[in-house]
Amino acid sequence: MDRIKVFSPGSITNLSCGYDVLGVCLENRGDEIEVHKSISKGIEIESIDNYNISNNIDENVAGIAAQAMLKNIDIDFGFKIIINKGIKPGSGIGSSAASSAGTVYAINQLLNSHFDNLDLVRFSMEGENFVSGSYHADNVAPIILGGITLVRSISDLDIIKLPSPKSLEVIIIRPNIEIKTSDSRRVVKKKVKIEKMVQQSANLGAFISSLYSEDFDLMSRSVVDEIVEPDRSMLIPEFESIKKISTESGALSCGISGSGPSIFALSNNSETSKIILNNVCSHLDKVKIDYDSFISKVNPKGIKILD
Repeated sequence: MDRIKVFSPGSITNLSCGYDVLGVCLENRGDEIEVHKSISKGIEIESIDNYNISNNIDENVAGIAAQAMLKNIDIDFGFKIIINKGIKPGSGIGSSAASSAGTVYAINQLLNSHFDNLDLVRFSMEGENFVSGSYHADNVAPIILGGITLVRSISDLDIIKLPSPKSLEVIIIRPNIEIKTSDSRRVVKKKVKIEKMVQQSANLGAFISSLYSEDFDLMSRSVVDEIVEPDRSMLIPEFESIKKISTESGALSCGISGSGPSIFALSNNSETSKIILNNVCSHLDKVKIDYDSFISKVNPKGIKILD
């Protein structure tokens, strides 16, 4: 193969109870990434977007991840990467992760799968570190592995793929503002009370149990953020109203997706998902806030080869 085109989906992370460790792969939002082998060594990037994303390989997450990858293999050719952005940067649904993960996945296919999935996560994390100032794998892990993932450790990379109930759906509401991941991380407290840490740990354990048992009542009680949401929610307009409307409309839970401003709600019924979406959108229309919205199943496979 001399070229490949892939769809690299978006993701939501944290799920309220799993800050920096939980991630969910989405189905219907993502980047299309085309990679061609080139005669000359090195990386070249062309970004097709309306967001003024740099084509400089040292300033574009795809270039940074690709360079980290190519340091680990000796080849006498290079790659041209064409990224058609389908996720707005700073939206909280894994824009940078989609570009990083999709690029290294595509290049790896052209290298006859020289690297394994954990390698691809590790390379993608270099792009995440560039945009956020910290290493984390909660976005890139579900994009590469598919489904719902738990990152147990990033120092000695350890990622567990969790069950994905077939009926589980994610409703996403994204107010059209940008919140940089690096800025959103700054509002997170460095110290928390032991009582809150205990409750958060209990919520995380219960949520994981709910995935295995498909106990949606338990899931509803577990997807609660004791630590991060109180501070980050102040950055998102109408957050408390959206959360209240979602839960009153039948959502299992509602919280901040990643670093925001996107807000997620969980549902296990397609009709309920539509009601939640319609009610929240009606509210945002009334208060005259511009937004994007969609409903997604959990994507069990992650990145998809298009041609």
